Amino acid sequence: MKRFYCDCGSQVFFDTRKCLGCNRFLGFDPQTMEMAALSDQSRLCNNGLEFGVCNWLLDEEDNHPLCRACQFNRTVPNQSLPGNRIRWHRLEEGKKRLFFTLMRLGLPLIDGWRDPKRGLLLDFIEDARSREQFPESFVSTGYLGGIITINALEADEVARITTKEELGEDYRTVLGHLRHESGHYYWQRLDPDQDLQGRFQEVFGDPARDYSAALALHYSEGAPDRWRDFYISAYASAHPVEDWAETWGHYLHIYDALETAAAHGVSKHWPEDMDIRQRIALWRDLSITLNELNRSVGRGDAYPFVINSMVEGKLEFVDDVICRLRGFR
Repeated sequence: MKRFYCDCGSQVFFDTRKCLGCNRFLGFDPQTMEMAALSDQSRLCNNGLEFGVCNWLLDEEDNHPLCRACQFNRTVPNQSLPGNRIRWHRLEEGKKRLFFTLMRLGLPLIDGWRDPKRGLLLDFIEDARSREQFPESFVSTGYLGGIITINALEADEVARITTKEELGEDYRTVLGHLRHESGHYYWQRLDPDQDLQGRFQEVFGDPARDYSAALALHYSEGAPDRWRDFYISAYASAHPVEDWAETWGHYLHIYDALETAAAHGVSKHWPEDMDIRQRIALWRDLSITLNELNRSVGRGDAYPFVINSMVEGKLEFVDDVICRLRGFR
């Protein structure tokens, strides 16, 4: 994430609503990718005005009530129920940061309302675990047919940490879910040719492998003993398509973190000025520093993963796919 400043010179942040230096109301302008003061030429997204969950701007002449990012929503948590305002806000924070990185990478980004065939939509849905009145006993976070579904319970820290510990995961966040699921979307969006499909199989394995059986085996028996030698995470070992999505998600993690490091003077190198191998090498060093900083203040590792040579090859494949996707519109 880059650094942001108000026109008065004060530093502000991606989710800032009001500058503490000059007291002007601010919002994120997706056209300029900067924070800007509200003016006669711009207005705040209705989801910000009515619910306080968005700080993105749109042109005053735009007749749509929602900003570019909120137009991707298909389902949001019922705002008449207690606790859902906070849940929705946390989900929007993750989604907006995902979109910022996708935009910085120059990836095609269009909502499913405008393009039902190639577009993307998001469902933030509750189930009976959080509300007894909901008929759905279990809503799975996942991706299918242009729709990313995130269980709204993921926005509850206690529930999310409980699930993380039950599944023996090293990392579980709303942003992580969104980045992972976007990988499924973009692979489908690419509609890979036979050559790319062949390369995918060489790098990740056969995507035609029985998916349901593979996941059932993963959840019943766990990851193989030596999964760290081949995969970025235990879940990546479950099936080749999940290995792809996990690797894609980590590519976005690394890009965003390297951009933040450069913006704050921790690194002299911006990710767009490096090739993928240079990014990986720099991230290996920076992630160690990041983890040590976290430990110094009594927290766990911020990036509890190892990028070995096998994972590096997978990240290089993702980088190639992203280069191809940049040409799509």
